[in-house]
Formats: sequence, structure tokens, C-alpha cells
Amino acid sequence: MQAEELEYVGFWPRVGAAIIDTILILMIIGPLLTAFYGEEYWSNEGLTGPMDVLLSYLFPAVATIVFWVTRQATPGKMAISAKVVDASTGHPMTTSQSIGRYFAYFVAMLPLMLGIFWVAFDRRKQGWHDKLAGTVVVRNKKKHSGTPVVFENQ
Repeated sequence: MQAEELEYVGFWPRVGAAIIDTILILMIIGPLLTAFYGEEYWSNEGLTGPMDVLLSYLFPAVATIVFWVTRQATPGKMAISAKVVDASTGHPMTTSQSIGRYFAYFVAMLPLMLGIFWVAFDRRKQGWHDKLAGTVVVRNKKKHSGTPVVFENQ
């Protein structure tokens, strides 16, 4: 993909993608957690056991990173035709960038989700997780594109 064919993906499309991803994850892990712990799982507070940790924390992390490495996008981002790429080159992000980006989400969420909302105001539509990992979210241009995409090392 050439930079002139792309646009940065803004806040609201990314919110939609996150909602899609959340629904898909819940559709997978919800029935499994109910199968392991029964209906009372949903009324408990805190961690219930090892499968809770595995399904609620480890599985989503691994699935997200695997999608980013293999497809450059989670299913939600695929639904909006977006890809996460290296901000400098436009190439697919590395595995270490993917891992770093995943954990940088926690940093971005700490101060009242400010790092997530940052996407709405940033010139390149980068949240703090994107800035920390050196990534941008792009897709093919629509008819009336916003800010042109620029990769420094292309």
C-alpha cells in the first residue's frame, strides 16, 4: 500500500471495531466460562479460578497479538477495512511492536481513558498505545479523505 492511497482511521470507526472485537471475544469465552464455573460465575466478583485467568486475560491477549501479526488487524478492524502498520515505514508491525501495543493499551487507559480518547484529537489519529508502539491505523482512502498518511522511511 502506498501512503497516498491511505487515510488514518479516526476515533469512531475504531470504537466500532473495538465493540465488534469485544462481542466476538464474549461470544467465545462467555459460554466456556459458564461451562467451567456455572451460571453463578456471572454473579461473582473477582477471579474465580485458573480457567478464568486463562480465558478472560490470556486468551484475548494471545488472540489479539496473533491477529495483528498474521492479519495486521483484529476482526473488528478487518470489518472496517483497517490495518495496524508501523508508523515509520507503513510495513506490518513486528511481533514486539504487537506485544508492546497490546500492553500499552493499559497505559492508555489508566488516566480516565485519556490515551484512548487521544485518537480523536491527534493529527495522525494515534492513541497513546500507537505512539508507544510506533504504529498507526490506516485504510484505503474514502472519497473525502482527511489528513494524508505520511511514512517517514518509505
